[in-house]
Amino acid sequence: ECILSGLLSICGKKVLHIDRNPYSGGESASISPLEELYKRFQFPGNPKGMGQGKEWNVDLIPKFLLSSGQLVKMLLCTEVTQYLDFKVVEGSYVYKGGKVHKLPVTEAEIHSSDLMGMFDKRRFRKLLLFIRNFEEQDPRTYQDMNPNRTTMREVFHHFDLGCDVVEFTGHALGLHCNDDYLDEPCLQTIKRIKLYVESLARYGHSPYLYPVYGLGELAQGFIRLSALNGVTYMLNHQVDDIIMDNGRVVAVESQGETFHCKQLLCDPSYAPSRVKRVGQVIRVICLLNHPIRNTDDAGSCHIIIPLAQLNRKSDIYVCMVSYTHNVAPDGKYIAVVSTTVETSNPEKEVQPGLALLEPVIQKFVSISNLMTPIDDGRRSQ
Repeated sequence: ECILSGLLSICGKKVLHIDRNPYSGGESASISPLEELYKRFQFPGNPKGMGQGKEWNVDLIPKFLLSSGQLVKMLLCTEVTQYLDFKVVEGSYVYKGGKVHKLPVTEAEIHSSDLMGMFDKRRFRKLLLFIRNFEEQDPRTYQDMNPNRTTMREVFHHFDLGCDVVEFTGHALGLHCNDDYLDEPCLQTIKRIKLYVESLARYGHSPYLYPVYGLGELAQGFIRLSALNGVTYMLNHQVDDIIMDNGRVVAVESQGETFHCKQLLCDPSYAPSRVKRVGQVIRVICLLNHPIRNTDDAGSCHIIIPLAQLNRKSDIYVCMVSYTHNVAPDGKYIAVVSTTVETSNPEKEVQPGLALLEPVIQKFVSISNLMTPIDDGRRSQ
């Protein structure tokens, strides 16, 4: 919402931004000081032995930015980067056979990787070369495969890649969370892998960026942009009612005041009667005093546990940042394990990810609903 406020404001729109929270960013905020995080998850008492609370900035929802991705382009275009500093995430890893392995993308990493055999290494290089050279507007780069009809399964078969290589390519480079992509046209997956490879090429050892002081800085950066363009912010304001007229939003009521509008943009929690739950995501925030094992003592990293390794329907993700990003005191780390909920015991589902982090000083568990609009034939904006 903060991003949209900023983008709309520079397009000349008159924007009112209402937020029920005393802070901006909603579920994508960074919580500080640490005592506020304990309070949010209803943990009694104050944390001890964790340094000064104000040194912590804990993201509620983890996110790394692909360095050539749309959000980074948006930050550059709007010049919000003048309010932010970034650091490159130190490494990307994939879980296989009970161990964490460095994700091979550079020539040296491919050569030394134990994720695949000698013949698969050669075939994997050919796949990466094909994707690097692929241009949607140039059929000469298709290698006789129609990107709008050929499935990704057929592409992998074309390069004669084994199951292990297919697994980490689709999930760790293509960043698919399940295997549905295999039987869909390959164009989108090729674009995803190409974006990953291009992002990696910008800084060498990782495609990801992370803002110093936490993800909350993204919201703050766009708020500064919005303020320069006349956006009005109202924090700590509950939305009491959304007023409709012939299927269109015409006003919002908040604490006894009515604000008329031509368009309304909001997250699903502000319009519960117009959305339905289609799934859930579990996230476990873990505070650590050590780096994750088998990551070369990285101060930040991204680990993907592909679904096939655990006989699941979706992947498990582990994101870690640390004091090197000014989000924790010296020697402290923050890791988040997350996945799509598939059973009635979500915490058990993320145990393989939590096991990589042991020992954990403190963990905070949240389960969020995935919502989609109810299609009842009405039109709203």
